[in-house]
Amino acid sequence: MRLVCVGRHAYLSEHLCRYFRGLGADCAGAVGATDARAVASVHEPHVVVCDCDLITPALLDEWAAAPGLADVPLIAVSLTRRPEDLPPLELLGVAGVLYLPALERDQVWSLLSGAHRRRGVAPPIGWQPPLGSQSVSTR
Repeated sequence: MRLVCVGRHAYLSEHLCRYFRGLGADCAGAVGATDARAVASVHEPHVVVCDCDLITPALLDEWAAAPGLADVPLIAVSLTRRPEDLPPLELLGVAGVLYLPALERDQVWSLLSGAHRRRGVAPPIGWQPPLGSQSVSTR
């Protein structure tokens, strides 16, 4: 699973990347909303994990119009603010809220897996390549 980890500053962004890499995610860090758009266009994330203090209605509107972010689930994350200290999910406009100090790693992975959306083309269930087929060459 590919994640973009968005923090207010580089230290927080890298800390989030280290945490989620420890869970097995492929992470790219971004500092602030503008950097997140640029990183997402290259990294093509399945989920965006963003510092809850950065999430505003203006940010959500901006990302809803960005091709690399419009259909990507957003999870608010905090190391200091509990979910009950934040507006309800419907008002916050996110798929979930993670207060990392209170969660076990398997709980975090379950939430990420639930929010994950496949990107790209997926073959039909049970599809197998024909025997003897050759890979496509780009020459």
